[in-house]
Amino acid sequence: MTDVAALRRQQAVVLFDGVCHFCDASINFIFAHDKKGYFQFATLQSEIGRQLVKKYDLENIDSVVLIEDDRAFIRSTAALRIARRLDGAWSWFYNFIVVPKFIRDYFYKLFARNRYSLFGKKDGCTLPTPEMRRRFLDLG
Repeated sequence: MTDVAALRRQQAVVLFDGVCHFCDASINFIFAHDKKGYFQFATLQSEIGRQLVKKYDLENIDSVVLIEDDRAFIRSTAALRIARRLDGAWSWFYNFIVVPKFIRDYFYKLFARNRYSLFGKKDGCTLPTPEMRRRFLDLG
């Protein structure tokens, strides 16, 4: 098990809902567009996910979470900061950070509230490929 205090500072951690089909697809997308291996992953339901939620006082969070530079980012800010580090033109999406947060988060919350009805919910977390497994904090 990975200790929260031992997380590497040169990498960021993405926490996600492990039973959400859209969230699972998003992690696969991030992995495919993060050739430098900047992001590590954990589900919100995992032990380390719960530890990080507690450490950053994120109880009852229903959002993607990005832990970067010992700070936690949620909702649209997390998504845009993730996009900023992706390969290719995907990083351009970070420019939407200039849109006021309350507007960005309104649309983020609207989508998040409907993600299960739009994409479905799984009974459990998908097992990552062996290559991806090395970047999962709760599986490594």
